Amino acid sequence: MKILSLNVGLPQRVPFHDREVTTSIFKSPVPGPLMLRRLNLDGDFQSDLQVHGGKNKAVYAYPSEHYDYWRDQLPDYEFTPGNFGENLTTEGLLEKDSCIGDVYRIGGATVRVTQPRMPCYKLGIRFGRDDMVKRFLASGRSGIYFYVVEEGLVNTGDTIEKISAVPNGISIWDVNQAYAHTSENVELARRIVEAQILPRGLHDDFVETLAALGR
Repeated sequence: MKILSLNVGLPQRVPFHDREVTTSIFKSPVPGPLMLRRLNLDGDFQSDLQVHGGKNKAVYAYPSEHYDYWRDQLPDYEFTPGNFGENLTTEGLLEKDSCIGDVYRIGGATVRVTQPRMPCYKLGIRFGRDDMVKRFLASGRSGIYFYVVEEGLVNTGDTIEKISAVPNGISIWDVNQAYAHTSENVELARRIVEAQILPRGLHDDFVETLAALGR
């Protein structure tokens, strides 16, 4: 497993229907090395800290393997690393193999898996498609958010090594399936809630969804 691209972006004002919004989803590849700090990768800034950033979403990785899927889905779009707002475009680091709580060494930094990416409407702005959030959730190809355990330098080409795995863990893929298709994965959703492994906001979403299903 390794880093293929480091991507950062600054807040910018962009048109959205009949108004303007501020977003940092437009990220582009940059040369390294860069410091991966407690709250972000150097040179990268989140626009809305109520829903983005913070310790549990300090850095976002997206598998390069998913880009072929999206090229098939959106053949007219010219894809480049960072298109999904990820800080790290990776190779070999997949949602099915990454469980909540697993710890990785990435370059000189140590990070812990916290949650999948739950997209907001700004992903639709990035791709110029109002249906992109729905497509993204349905795909299960969410990428991975990390908490930074130990700050350190990271660079393109750096290896990614799992150094601690949670026994019988719940993977990012499991969370994606339970979130997008709760009625078909009630037992899995219950297990996720009972384990209390997700950040509060996402945990509460599962609790509310199960309650609405009467389960």
